[in-house]
Amino acid sequence: MARRDLLTDAERRELFCIPADPDGLARCFTLSRADRDLVAARRGDASKLGYAVQLALLRHPGTTLANLGQPVETLVAWMARRLEIPPTAFARYARRPQTVTDHARELAAALGLRPATGADLPLMVEAAAEAARGTDAGAPIAAAVVEALRRARVILPATAVIERAAIAGRARARRRATEAVLGAVTEAQVAELERLLEVDTALGVTPFAWLKAVPVAPKADHVRELLDRLRLARAIGLPAGVPAGVHEARLERFVREGHASDAHQLARYSARRRRAILAATVADLEARLTDAVLDMADRLIGGLFARARNAARRRYAASAGDVGRLMRLFHGTIDALAAAQEGDLDAFEAVDEAVGWARLLQVRGEVAELADLAEEDPLLRAAGRWRTLRKFAPDLIGALEFRAARADNPVLAALRLLVELDRSGRREVPPDAPMPFRRAWRRLVTAGETPDRRLYETAVLATLRDRLRSGDVWVERSSGYRRFDSYLLPAGGVPAAVTELGLPATADEWLATRGAELDRRLRHFARRLKRGELEGVEFRDGRLHVAPVRASAPPEALALAGAIEALMPAARITEVLHDVARATGFAAAFTNLRTGERCEDESALLAAVLADATNLGLGRMAAASHGVTRDRLVWTADAYIRPETYRAALARIIDAHHALPVAAAWGDGTTSSSDRQFFRSARRGDAAGEVNARYGPDPGLGFYTHVSDQHGPFSARVMSATSHEAPYVLDGLLHHGTALRIGTHFVDTGGASDHVFILCVMLGIRFCPRLRDFADRRLATLEPASAYGDLAPLMGRRIKADVAREHWLEVLRLVASLRAGTVLPSAMLKKLAAYRRQNQLDLALQELGRVERTLFMLDWLESPQLRRRCQAGLNKSEQRHALAQAVFTFKQGRVADRGHDAQQFRASGLNLVIAAIVYWNSTYITDAVSHLRAKGQPVPDELLAHTSPLTWEHIGFSGDFLWDRAAATAGRRRPLSQGRGRMAA
Repeated sequence: MARRDLLTDAERRELFCIPADPDGLARCFTLSRADRDLVAARRGDASKLGYAVQLALLRHPGTTLANLGQPVETLVAWMARRLEIPPTAFARYARRPQTVTDHARELAAALGLRPATGADLPLMVEAAAEAARGTDAGAPIAAAVVEALRRARVILPATAVIERAAIAGRARARRRATEAVLGAVTEAQVAELERLLEVDTALGVTPFAWLKAVPVAPKADHVRELLDRLRLARAIGLPAGVPAGVHEARLERFVREGHASDAHQLARYSARRRRAILAATVADLEARLTDAVLDMADRLIGGLFARARNAARRRYAASAGDVGRLMRLFHGTIDALAAAQEGDLDAFEAVDEAVGWARLLQVRGEVAELADLAEEDPLLRAAGRWRTLRKFAPDLIGALEFRAARADNPVLAALRLLVELDRSGRREVPPDAPMPFRRAWRRLVTAGETPDRRLYETAVLATLRDRLRSGDVWVERSSGYRRFDSYLLPAGGVPAAVTELGLPATADEWLATRGAELDRRLRHFARRLKRGELEGVEFRDGRLHVAPVRASAPPEALALAGAIEALMPAARITEVLHDVARATGFAAAFTNLRTGERCEDESALLAAVLADATNLGLGRMAAASHGVTRDRLVWTADAYIRPETYRAALARIIDAHHALPVAAAWGDGTTSSSDRQFFRSARRGDAAGEVNARYGPDPGLGFYTHVSDQHGPFSARVMSATSHEAPYVLDGLLHHGTALRIGTHFVDTGGASDHVFILCVMLGIRFCPRLRDFADRRLATLEPASAYGDLAPLMGRRIKADVAREHWLEVLRLVASLRAGTVLPSAMLKKLAAYRRQNQLDLALQELGRVERTLFMLDWLESPQLRRRCQAGLNKSEQRHALAQAVFTFKQGRVADRGHDAQQFRASGLNLVIAAIVYWNSTYITDAVSHLRAKGQPVPDELLAHTSPLTWEHIGFSGDFLWDRAAATAGRRRPLSQGRGRMAA
């Protein structure tokens, strides 16, 4: 990388610049009385002003006037006003180099500083190396060098010197990581790693490429293929875990480079770097392949039961006519028996006369069959596909090492039995076989003279699936199926996090405070409800009735929004992206995986992003583009586009948008909303998702997106179409990497759960769901329901305070872990929900969450304003979804990618482009508002709040993508439109 390119211009300004605002100048450069005395001792205005400026610069940024390398007019003017000296005097001072040098030397001695010398270079490089242990980003590395110099009381040298030292330190950190990785690998293992890059004639490719080519379609044959790859990775014998002295982020960088490189690319690296990349990648592949095997087995086993339930439902629905006929016959029998009883007649004769005894006997078999169908356990039909399980189950059980907290765990015992049965060739399951599944399944398995092998094996594998999901059973060297508590923060790190969050050390403190608040609120609510003082809320027929929230935008606001939209200039999406890249610098966040360089071909980078966002793909994007080639697109996407670069680029746009004055009209960036948007997958055999009946018969997946009150989409995650939304709510609220400080979050019913209520409260976030089934939800209390009189019909069971007390420390550890980012909230919540028998931590969260949900429900009932705010917040998510549908149009918006990583790229690219459109529109809304006001039209902020930067009619998404033309005009302000016209992209 060119040395001058370690930092962007914005990063240099952030680190070394002189503040331009009055507050910043005052904070950095206000002179003390002693400082003023030193200045006053100079002779002449020029010397006094120059001396004061040099004194200020040695304080911040900590360098001399000669080394500053940037204009000082702002500081000179500010200091001149404080000293009551004309700022023009500084020009005379700057023309006397010797005086400038003498003053710098004198001030350094007075402040205890010394100039940097060559002897300080090792200090600078080592500080950079330590900062670069976990990152290649230039800003934190350069900041570490600056901090080290300041601690050593050394005057900062020129910026170029600091950047060169930072680059040298980063190279040292890379070398150290390489040596640490190789230090854990033997010579024999190194030889095995090198052989992975040699073409295997049986495979037709190198073993390294074969290992990385992971099949994703859920098929029994693919499970075996994954196990073959896993055995190859294991055979090398690499140690588990992160090698000592290697930061996890640095190891992850090796892994990403390995996944992105082929044998030819790796051959061009130095031997030690190549081997370190291979070692890290193969160790990662072992965990990934283990997870892939278990994920695929999970889907196959789950699919058996899903198909069994669906088949039973279809068969039951098909029997509707028979059910009606038999029920009418049964009804006639009852009437006959009732008549016989009333008339004191013989019951058999009455039934025979009215219905026909022979007729009843004739349908007895049909009735029994329908009863069996209604009560049929899915295990029976799932076991009917036992041969599908047999294609992979023996290999799966034999290849993986399953663990549990207790060695005598019945699931492990059952697995050992299955291994022994396969090894010995025995068919019969012994009568005393361990049966770690529910009682109903035990009865089915043991209904015959001996346990049914098919039912037994199917039940054991289904139970194993559940235990793996919950973490009750785990697999060594897995990432997604580890021991439950391995995801959590070490116990020693919990107290600091708890103190930072302001949480009480005991459950009694929490329950006393929240319980008293709950009791007071319930009594207050009961009084207001009885008096009819709650707007839009009634209690009748034993149920609460809450009036729906109506649209609140006044006609004047709609007219203003229309006037602004009419003024928006027409543009191509290519132009929008180039303009926003120039304004926000988001393209600089996409750095080269191997070198850390920023992308020089901005058009190719933006085209690759747009290929994800539109669902077009790189090949078709190249065919529709002018100014980029397919080879360039493929190389750019491979080198620059990764999950972390997408996140960093999105954060730059969101932060830049947050800083726009117009954004404050829509909100202050402290509230947000989230929602799932469903996208169908490719049809039939290419399907990449699951079926959710709510969205129709087609399979698909969801993009779960968080949107700020300023309309900025600051997070996007791919989720299964059949998963609940609630586990994903906290994913986007924690560690999103933007400057937003979210304090209140709105969701629809699908995102609500008692667990999210309590976790949000403990993490300092107010959680506000719009509950569709509000009237059916019960209020919770620590006191008996009878204490609240007329509210008794609305009250549910009492809170189990003992459970909360017993597991309070576990709750705190979970909250601290989520705050520290050791585990994704969605992963942990899904594991808690996966326990078939209710986990006690899960139960404690539920009980505490019921308290917080009840307090929220009271807020909702008592505050029409809260209901309107929630509706407005959710509307912003809906507006974002509409724009997403307009952008993500290729293949009719169907997702063909099977792999989760590829699907996440689609979601991230789409979200980034939407954020860019929001930013671009916001800047022109500012121009439109200024134009309207200049014409004398009033544009009050309260009406501007009802406008939106999510409009797109003026942006062309179709046609040829003219990247060169867009790059040539990037950054030029367009005149407002006086008439609407559409543009090709």
